[in-house]
Amino acid sequence: MTVPAITSGARERGGPGIHTLGWLYLVAGAIGFVASATLMIERVASLRDPDYVVSCSINPVVACGSVMDSPQAEAFGFPNPLMGIAGFAVVVTSGVGLLAAFRPPRWYWLGMLAGTTFGLLLVHWLIYHSLYTIEALCPYCMVVWAVTVPIFWYTLLRVLRHELWLPGPVAWLVDRVARLHTFVLALWFLGIAALIVWVFWDYWSALL
Repeated sequence: MTVPAITSGARERGGPGIHTLGWLYLVAGAIGFVASATLMIERVASLRDPDYVVSCSINPVVACGSVMDSPQAEAFGFPNPLMGIAGFAVVVTSGVGLLAAFRPPRWYWLGMLAGTTFGLLLVHWLIYHSLYTIEALCPYCMVVWAVTVPIFWYTLLRVLRHELWLPGPVAWLVDRVARLHTFVLALWFLGIAALIVWVFWDYWSALL
């Protein structure tokens, strides 16, 4: 069986172009930065005043305070939002660079992929503990979840399709998956949403 060659035009149809990726980095990175900074501000306020009620503690399920007070909120011995502030600052800067016609070398893209992969793994680790250990949701954390997934996904597609040499069959498979990039992203979000509904179904159903 002959594997069809993947042309540059076909590559551009699978996922956003470099300019669109720049906008994604800029907008999603800025949203993640603001959410992380807000979490850090709320954390500092709660440390200064033990009686302080964080703004995102709304009910027993949507309760940032429960998440902030958990061991998982300091995965590496310091508040997680500090990593978000630093990481999203890099993403925003990269977005500005791409929009200004900066074309990073391969090592830069590989570094971006490594960083976003770390962020994605950390986010999904926190999702697991939010649902099954802490049993509470933090709205600002969920904003970070929401922007981290597409940042990682489109960085991965960029690296696989433009920065690495792949054997013909693998490149063909990547191309086919990339053509469904929005579908994959939608399934990803639907999966997380379904878990949230399932785990907290007793609470949601009581509100109906």
